[in-house]
Amino acid sequence: MLGICTLLILPARAEEAKAPDAPVVEAANGIPADLLDPHVREELAVNEFTAPSIAKLFDTLQFLMPLPLLENELVLPDRMPLDRADLAMELGFLIAEGFLVVQAEQLDKVEELATKLTRYGKALGAGDRVNRHAAGLLDSAKKKDVAGLKKELAATQRDVEAELVTLRDADLAHLISLGGWIRALAVSTVAVDKQFTVERARKVMREDIADYYTESVAGLEPAIAERPSYLKMRDLLAGLRTEMVLKEGQDPDAAMMKEIRGKAAELAALALERKK
Repeated sequence: MLGICTLLILPARAEEAKAPDAPVVEAANGIPADLLDPHVREELAVNEFTAPSIAKLFDTLQFLMPLPLLENELVLPDRMPLDRADLAMELGFLIAEGFLVVQAEQLDKVEELATKLTRYGKALGAGDRVNRHAAGLLDSAKKKDVAGLKKELAATQRDVEAELVTLRDADLAHLISLGGWIRALAVSTVAVDKQFTVERARKVMREDIADYYTESVAGLEPAIAERPSYLKMRDLLAGLRTEMVLKEGQDPDAAMMKEIRGKAAELAALALERKK
């Protein structure tokens, strides 16, 4: 099983901000090192359940502000999916949505988000863990504690992943991460397309992450990987990976970004297709 949301977003460390094109060192399971949650390293160790941290995908999201959330609203059906793979994917979308609304300072949306996270966590068998973080989200929102909100969102993914370790279901851990990345990619590419600069575009041109998720989808159990929507996602991911590779001395341009934006939107639609 290959470990498993382009993105986009380079880490916020000062030295990397000065050198955004520096090669990314890969960690165990092929995960780009800058997307590993340090708490996972310390508490769970890197194993087959380890997936890229949604929180790390958003480390430098401030460089892509303003975020066009109104025209990229996440709308999920009121009825939760019955399929566990669909539950995991949508949970990843919801965790990413949390980071998006926090970054955009739309804290009035946190209560509804916390409710949805609780429902999805319970459906995946991690209800107690997620309940604690949902309460923390509400408390941090009341205090307008942005750092606290981000901490609770990151811990939500980490604790659900820990619960899935006990259930021996690595695929679901990877799908949560994939869902978070896809949601972040869809919104971020619109932001860059609407206000294009070469510097902003380079935040999206992460072929290493697109390549990682391409292989991750291929490595899912056949019952998931061979679903029509997942076969199409794999093809789209491979295409994104190719388009994100820049030749020596080449800069991303507006036409390139518009193409990536379109594929990201298609990818998001496929990811939210539920099993029939």
